[in-house]
Formats: sequence, C-alpha cells, structure tokens
Amino acid sequence: MTAVSVLGNAQKKGGRVDRKNQPPRCAESLTHKPKQASRRRLLASASALCAVGALGIGPFRINLARADSATIPIGFPVPLTGPYALEAQDQVRCAELAVDEFNSEGGLNGRLAELLVRDDMLNPGTAAAVTRMLIRRDQAKLIVGSLSATVQLSVASTAAAEGAVYVSISQSDAIAEVANGGPLIFHEALTPHMTCQAVGHYVFPSHGPRVAYLVADYTYGHETARGLQRVGDGYQAQTVAEVRHPIATNDFSPFLPTIMEAKPDILFLCNFGRDQLHSIRDASQMGLKKNMRLVAPALLYHQRMSGGAALFEGVLGGCNYHWTLEQSVPSAKRFNDAYRARYEQPPSDYGAYGYGGVKALLMAIKRADSTEPHVVAEALRTLKYDHYKGPQWFRACDGQSVQSVFVVGSKAESEMADAHDVFEILDTQPANEVYMRSCAELGY
Repeated sequence: MTAVSVLGNAQKKGGRVDRKNQPPRCAESLTHKPKQASRRRLLASASALCAVGALGIGPFRINLARADSATIPIGFPVPLTGPYALEAQDQVRCAELAVDEFNSEGGLNGRLAELLVRDDMLNPGTAAAVTRMLIRRDQAKLIVGSLSATVQLSVASTAAAEGAVYVSISQSDAIAEVANGGPLIFHEALTPHMTCQAVGHYVFPSHGPRVAYLVADYTYGHETARGLQRVGDGYQAQTVAEVRHPIATNDFSPFLPTIMEAKPDILFLCNFGRDQLHSIRDASQMGLKKNMRLVAPALLYHQRMSGGAALFEGVLGGCNYHWTLEQSVPSAKRFNDAYRARYEQPPSDYGAYGYGGVKALLMAIKRADSTEPHVVAEALRTLKYDHYKGPQWFRACDGQSVQSVFVVGSKAESEMADAHDVFEILDTQPANEVYMRSCAELGY
C-alpha cells in the first residue's frame, strides 16, 4: 500500500482562518494505513499542513505533498469542503481502495500508485490551478476527479492543455461534446441525459402530466432539466414552473411558493449535495409532498442518510449504484466487502464513481504496460470492465462509460432491514449506447 497525500486550502477572513472551509480532520484526514515509513512521512506533512493552515497559507504558496518519484502519481481534485463534501470524501475513500488493490497486486512491474488528493473547493478556477500543479509540480499526468459539471469542464480543459489523461467522476453532458472532449478525456460517471432517460421513462407515465423543476443554477442543473423535458415531450408533459436557485442554498422557502401555486403533479429536484437535502426538507415542511411527487434525478445516498427515512419517504430518483446490488451482481459484492472491511459500512453511489474511475485508469496502465498518457488513453478505449455494477466500456467517440442506470425509491423506516438499507431498486436501464446522446449529436 502507499500513502495518500491530502492537500487542502486555507482561507483567511478578517485575519482569521475560516474553519468551516477546512477538511473535517487534519493530521489523519482522509488517509488509510500505508507502510509505516510512508505513514510517518504523510503524518509529518499533514501536521505541517495544519500548522501552515493555521497561518492562513494555502497550497499555492508552499508545497507539502509531492509525489514520491518512485510511485505512479494519480491526481485527485475533488471538493473536500462545501456542499458536496460528503460525496467527495467518500470518493476519496473508494479511490484509496482501488489504489490499494492495484498496489497489493504488485503495481506496474513493482511500481506502486499514489493518490494525490486536492481540495478544488467546488470552484473552476481553483480546480484548474490545483490540477495544473498536480501535473507540473507532482508529475501527475493521470487525473481522476471533480464533483461538479462546471468544475470538471475546467479540469478537463486544463488536463488536455497539459497533455494529461483525465477521467471525470461526476455527471455532465457538456464534457462529452466535441468542443470539450478530446483523445485524453474520459467519463466514468453517468451523464444527465442517461440518468434522465431512466428516471423520466419511469416517472412520467405514472405520475401525471403537470411538471415543475427546481433547478440548481449551473451546468448540471440546466442539463438535468433539459434532459427531463426532452423525455417529457414524448409523454405530452406540461412544464408549469421552472425555478432556479444558487448552489449552497440553505433556505428554499423563497423558491417554493411559485411551485406550490403552479400545482404540479411532479416536482423534479435538479440539484445535488446538501442542496438536495435542504430542498427536500423545506418542501416537506411546507407540505409539498402531500400534493406532488418529489423526484431527484440523482438521488443521493449520503443525503438520504443525513436526512432520515421520514424526510425522504416517497421520494423517487435515479442513481449509478446502490450497495444492495450485491444480492445479484458479484462485482458489487466484492466491492462492498472490501469497503466494509475498512469502514464497517457499505460504500455510497458517488463513492463508487471514485473507485470505478481510478480502477479503470489503473487497469489501463497495466494493459498498456506504461504510464504515458496517450498510450494509457488508447488502452482505456479497449477496456471491457466490471468493477462494481456490471458490464461497462468507454464509447470510442467521446470516452463516455456505457453503463446501467437504476431508478430507486426511498424506503420507509418500517421497510428497512438496517440503517443503510435506504433505497429500493425499482427499475434498471441496462448498459446500452441507445440511451445516450449520439456521437453525431455531440458533434463527432
């Protein structure tokens, strides 16, 4: 096994360090147990980072976590702080697991991988800067990460300009389009279009024609609303309200009266992270669940765990993974067992993206017998893999992973076998390119 280097960002407000934008722990934040020598080096660096953070000095001024020249550095920029932190932190844990499995098998001819985690702070500019430093300073020509449609476009652009492979692990339609793609850009995550195909075809026929959209006002929210409206057109769905909100909204009560007045049959929550939790909370408190079906196209495991059964009861949505797949999918059982052995609980949906993205990249490295980006990219295009959910492969034109999508419903507490048994899988859209935007539509 090898160390996982974690480098965050310190911010100062009025001469004080802004603690709420720091990772949740310091000296051992998001690390596993590497070899003792590596662990001592990691903890020394992390302790130094805490001291530097206390002075308000960020990673743009001092380097504390370079890759060991003997390792294969894998850059991993994700938003460890902010409204998407729960999902990002589990992506790190699952990525660590993939790295450990690669290393336990001997790495690449004895050369081990090292995960270099960076906090991109859910900011496109910060993400570009930390990605550029990973590539130039740490020689990490292999990048996996980002958890925002807008941020990952920035990471993809930076990686392409620097000649690095990039595997994205969050939903985006735009990143697959010819203007943003390229021979080194790959996408392990679903796209909003793929998710909306599964969710829309399940929800529209049975829950009524009048539809409202609560939309996070950035790329992912816009793409999700567009994808649902595209499916809804085939069912003569009528959009009666579309309300946009900023990312990291704590109070949704100003946005919901417009939706209440429109009296929709379905309210689609086209948002993510804590925004999803807060919008479901406020919609429930204002009585919307009594009069309309709440649907979150990306219904999140961590937000459901945070909000509880009563709050999420009756909410429908889509996901890339739920741990109960282990009952029918052998790779899900292997993935869950490995994660449980370390953390004593099952992995999350977005955590699985972190595992799958890094696992596919390391699989390609072995197949190519090289870490040269263009050689690794060619190997990625030939992969047929089943790491955690069934068959997957990267489509040739855009590097998008073809994969299954699941429609889920949040369980009532009386239906749960244990605290983690939160979703019931209601429908499965199998891995098939027919559910994706065509290569021609994307501009290829």
